[in-house]
Amino acid sequence: MKILVLNSGSSSLKYQVIDMDTEEMVAKGYFERIGQANSFLTHKVHGEKHKFEHYAKNHEQAISFVISRLVNPHYGVIENLNELGGIGHRIVHGGEKFTQSVLITDEVIEEIEKCSDLAPLHNPAAVLGIRACQKIVPDMKMVAVFDTSFHQTINKERYIYPIPYQYYKKYGIRKYGFHGTSHQYVANRVAEMLGKQVEELKIVNCHLGQGASVCAIQEGKSVETSMGLTPLGGIPMGSRSGDLDPSIVTYLMRKENLTPDEMEHILNKESGVYGISGISVDFRDIEVDAAAGGKHAQLALDNYHYLTACYIARCVVAMQGIDVLTFTAGVGEKGPISRKAICEQLSFLGVKLDDEKNEIRGEEVEISSPDSKVKVFVIPTNEELMIARETLRII
Repeated sequence: MKILVLNSGSSSLKYQVIDMDTEEMVAKGYFERIGQANSFLTHKVHGEKHKFEHYAKNHEQAISFVISRLVNPHYGVIENLNELGGIGHRIVHGGEKFTQSVLITDEVIEEIEKCSDLAPLHNPAAVLGIRACQKIVPDMKMVAVFDTSFHQTINKERYIYPIPYQYYKKYGIRKYGFHGTSHQYVANRVAEMLGKQVEELKIVNCHLGQGASVCAIQEGKSVETSMGLTPLGGIPMGSRSGDLDPSIVTYLMRKENLTPDEMEHILNKESGVYGISGISVDFRDIEVDAAAGGKHAQLALDNYHYLTACYIARCVVAMQGIDVLTFTAGVGEKGPISRKAICEQLSFLGVKLDDEKNEIRGEEVEISSPDSKVKVFVIPTNEELMIARETLRII
């Protein structure tokens, strides 16, 4: 059976087709600039990349064109839609309503829409993708897989914010956490590599990319995580601030005469390592500048590494111990400089790296030294496979 995994953005569409008999990705693609005259699709299959200049007015037209490629004799991987067992949709925010993946119904769509205030850039786009599929393949079973659901096991005293309780009751303001599919995949995979049940381990996973979060996983469940009400919270990221003294927001708004939308833009698009370095959101660019003596670039990296190490320690407190530390996503998988700098600040926990192994990029590898008290691994994440597994389980 094959599963189609969709990740719908406001003007984009990412997809993968995964053969669940082998759990191998057989096709993937990225439709960009949906709704614009110069929209195009990049489609990868059989080790080849194909680019199609194709105008898609909306998500329905984009998904229709993607499916036409998937069944095409030259570019496709299925003869007809009957070979698809279902479609899995990545949904960023499920609020408190969804504690696990669910079969999509009209009622489920309504609940996803109700969470749009908490993820205005993501949930409305996901609904566009779902509704487009309902029109194109009305009889296809579809599953919603939520970034937030993995974190619904966090205890209330850890997810509640110390503001008037009425705002939690009225608006659902609390920590939700994100990157759940990634954290769950990596935890299960590292347990498999160690030959243990995930329930036996205390794992801290660092999903370090343009968006970044740290998660404590105990007995296979999330018990603490860095991101909060939205994906803006937690450790600093490429262009996102992470946690701040909340008075900074109101102080700047008064001083600069900023609207809420303008302030939100600064925190999401002009902050993080980019905000401090003034160089780039790409860590490779910042590392080059720092190596050349760039003081702001080095400061940005030092701040990022310190705050990430601090949150790892917080996760250790949540579990009262740690067995395994894992790194994943762009920086986590391909950033030996950041991995080393973070781990050096965790030496008090007995974390020691093998410098030679730490230079390996983008592969599954243990990078801790033999005498390290904590096992340290790099595990490339596979959120799409996790979504496909959840889709198969539900259908």
